[in-house]
Amino acid sequence: MATTGAGMTGRAERLDALVWAARPHRTLWRDALSRLLANRLALFGLIMVSIFTIMAIFAPILAPYPYDKADFSAVSQYPTWTGKYPLGTDLVGRDMLSRLIWGAQVSMLVGLGAQVIVFLIGVPIGALAGYLGGRVDAILMRFVDVMYAFPQLLFVILIMSALGRGMQNIFIAIGVTGWVTLARLTRAEFLALRERDFVVAARAAGASPWRIITRHLLPNALSPIIVALTFGIPQAIFTEAALSFIGIGIPEPRPSWGKMAGETQQYITSYWYMPTFPTILIALLMLSFTFLGDGLRDALDPRTRKRD
Repeated sequence: MATTGAGMTGRAERLDALVWAARPHRTLWRDALSRLLANRLALFGLIMVSIFTIMAIFAPILAPYPYDKADFSAVSQYPTWTGKYPLGTDLVGRDMLSRLIWGAQVSMLVGLGAQVIVFLIGVPIGALAGYLGGRVDAILMRFVDVMYAFPQLLFVILIMSALGRGMQNIFIAIGVTGWVTLARLTRAEFLALRERDFVVAARAAGASPWRIITRHLLPNALSPIIVALTFGIPQAIFTEAALSFIGIGIPEPRPSWGKMAGETQQYITSYWYMPTFPTILIALLMLSFTFLGDGLRDALDPRTRKRD
């Protein structure tokens, strides 16, 4: 009887194993997406980022007025929900709501565009240093250390002073100074992965270094890179806001939240809404990307995934 019970238990365990093997397993990215959506703060960040993205893309449609249209009969008008300008007007009679909507376009473009440059510079340098090692690693890391020694914001200001104001120059200034952290992260990931069995097998099979880097190492290091880029977006947005605040960012008449806050900060006691509204939007967008980055880090971390 005991033998029969043990046999039934063994058959039940094998049946459970077969059911587990036959079930549709989720891929890494689908599992990460489900974990991300289950995180309430990350979901809030994702929703807010989506709203700001829609605002930036459809700014010409959503804005009630052109961002440079001035109504001299309504200069410095306070917010009123029943009037033509629900969020008021600025010092020359331009609609605050329209300028805030157009300002989202600048912040999103700078945040995403700068990270593209950061990725194109930081990942190749970190990948070469981590995979090749030796003298190449030492030379590249000393260059990274030299770049890391410069205060980033002051370096950005110096580049902007040399290149002049403009959206493309902001991309360049933030991109060429913000890749250092990503390069170090990529190098650390490649150092940890290059001696793994699948890399050794690919090398033994005659795969070229380029194929090993692009087909084996980079896909496995992509999760922390994506998280780092997500955290870099609010930093780029803050840098653009700081540049526009001190007058070397986005040129007139195009609105920027940082420029709107900087131009009117001395009038905060009289016209509180002028610097307050753009400052709130900057803080909300940065907070949303931070929540999203935290959620991506938790969703993509293999140490936190458990068997369902």
